[in-house]
Amino acid sequence: MKSVVTTVTLVTEDGVPIDAVHMPGPRDLAIVVAHGFTQSWQRSTVWTIARRFNLKAGVVTFDFRGHGRSGGLSTLGNKEINDLDMAVHYARELGYQKVAAVGFSMGASVVLRQAALQGGVDAVVSVSGPGRWYYRGTEPMRKVHFVAEKRVGRMIARRFLNTRIDPHGWPVPDPLPPAAAAERISPVPLLIVHGDKDQFFPADHARQLYAAAREPKELWLIPGFGHAERATDDQLTDRIAEWVTEAVTEKTGQQEPASP
Repeated sequence: MKSVVTTVTLVTEDGVPIDAVHMPGPRDLAIVVAHGFTQSWQRSTVWTIARRFNLKAGVVTFDFRGHGRSGGLSTLGNKEINDLDMAVHYARELGYQKVAAVGFSMGASVVLRQAALQGGVDAVVSVSGPGRWYYRGTEPMRKVHFVAEKRVGRMIARRFLNTRIDPHGWPVPDPLPPAAAAERISPVPLLIVHGDKDQFFPADHARQLYAAAREPKELWLIPGFGHAERATDDQLTDRIAEWVTEAVTEKTGQQEPASP
């Protein structure tokens, strides 16, 4: 009998309704997929990755606040940790023994920060993530800042990208930066995936994350790889899924000593 894909509305701790979907799989592992800025679980790029992960594990994916059919306003990685945290708790409630979080671009910074500040995950994968805030060194990132910081940019995002952005900006002081979050994740296994052709964040962002993180950690700098979901093919998706499976298995072995 074919498993039934289920959509559900989750409500975060701070009261934001989050549109989520569950793709059932073996109960030993769930992969929670956290998309990038202006993306959605219904976009073909995200959905293709989720379906591919589902060949190896159960999958929960969702729209961050201000994106797609979720409520609230996007805070570009700050309050989004509550959205991911709710998805992780949902996977646990479904009965999965191990839960891994895989994030892309903005979602990559969120999986790092959620693991550092809230926890509850057994492995973390950051794909094409920033190492620090306010980076404007590439043309695509200058456009992102225009969209987020200017009223006309937010209007464009709402109308054409189905993304609603909070006009109030970040609180003071700034949220915990990605590299500082990476430092706090251990002993949860961390994989950092980045391409040398990333149009948004140069590879030094990945090196910054890796340098800050503690063991167990791994860095894949992939020749020819671009940015986030759009550059992620089936081969890379399968490779990430294999890493996650091995990482949570090794973590289990480390935490549960053999019986005498």
